[in-house]
Amino acid sequence: MGKQAVLVIDVVKDFVDPNGKVPHPQAAGIVEPINRFVAAARQQGAVIIWIIDSHRAGKPDWELENVRLHCMDDTFGVELAPPLEPAAEDYVINKRRYSSFVGTDLDMVLRDNGVDTLFLMGTKTNVCVRATAQDAFQYHYHVIVPRECVSTDKEHLHQANLEDIDKYMGRVVALEEALALLRKDS
Repeated sequence: MGKQAVLVIDVVKDFVDPNGKVPHPQAAGIVEPINRFVAAARQQGAVIIWIIDSHRAGKPDWELENVRLHCMDDTFGVELAPPLEPAAEDYVINKRRYSSFVGTDLDMVLRDNGVDTLFLMGTKTNVCVRATAQDAFQYHYHVIVPRECVSTDKEHLHQANLEDIDKYMGRVVALEEALALLRKDS
């Protein structure tokens, strides 16, 4: 494997904070493992990319026609869940669709940095993480998902999507194995 990147997908207050628009309790449990993984990845020289679901108030938005209002620009809901915070060298990419690739410059950022392996983490496993994993596979990236770093509000959907990602799109591994892969391949 070549260079690695960590994509932290939608770990924002609207999904994590109890006062958010669409929180689920499982999301709070992934913040600390993600924080730990990001710190280790920085030490190994991985590219860190924060993906923020962000929608424009009062503007047409296909996604918002299908789901509840959430992650509106310039609200508390699009802020990263503490203590997560981008460093100066990190990338922050806003998205308006489930996949982190659709309508963003993510693929260009990854290619400019020589990345071929993606560690995906965030919420929701069955929506944005799954859509990003599927597109990453289609774009020919190696996909690794640390199990403790993803969440959703329905356990059966969480497990089914992790099974699909592991079988068809990449690898789903325990956090400790992901950390070992990070150290091994950097």
